[in-house]
Amino acid sequence: MSEPLVFIPGLLCDERLWENQIEEFGDKYDISVADVSKDNSIEGMARRLLESSPERFALAGLSMGGYVALEVMRHAPERVEKLALLDTSARPDTLEKTEARLELVLLARESGLEEVIHKLLPRLLHPGRLDDEKLVTTVVGMALSTGVEAFERQEWAIINRPDSRESLPFIECPTLVLCGREDGITPTALHEELAENIPDSTLRIIGKCGHLSTLERPEEVNAMLGEWLA
Repeated sequence: MSEPLVFIPGLLCDERLWENQIEEFGDKYDISVADVSKDNSIEGMARRLLESSPERFALAGLSMGGYVALEVMRHAPERVEKLALLDTSARPDTLEKTEARLELVLLARESGLEEVIHKLLPRLLHPGRLDDEKLVTTVVGMALSTGVEAFERQEWAIINRPDSRESLPFIECPTLVLCGREDGITPTALHEELAENIPDSTLRIIGKCGHLSTLERPEEVNAMLGEWLA
């Protein structure tokens, strides 16, 4: 029987964020992608994931998905065999970031998500990938599929997320911490903080890569996830 593996998307993302990993590992693992579109809290997202997941599983989350993964570790650490935290942070939102999120919510209400995602693209992707039509189309497509109402729920969940730093030393499972070197949203220092405080962790940084590492550098990410899963 294949081992269960759960992927958690980030803000304005869906299963397409993990399409390269699903293709790579789908033959070896029983893969599911968490639904993070229906709840307005990180705790709610984590509880929904736990209710729909097998008793034991490997867990990987990117960006907001990492916040959810850390919440899962607080609620049910005994169910997670391995943990991967990609392009994320253990820190709570800052006042400055909260204000920026509320501005994006207002923009989404007034002008739609296409305006929002095009404003975010320079921070989401490495500068060298902004002219990659296929990549940009995927990112825009995920955002439009998410919809304004789910986007607003996700932003409120992120704004009100807990500070996870105190719980990091209690994570006992093997943990991969991975990010793009040019991540404009969660810089490498935040991943160094994660790796320094999670006892059984490995830090991997991918060069020439922004925030959406699974889409930008799938071969490198898959190689690192393969080592982690093995």
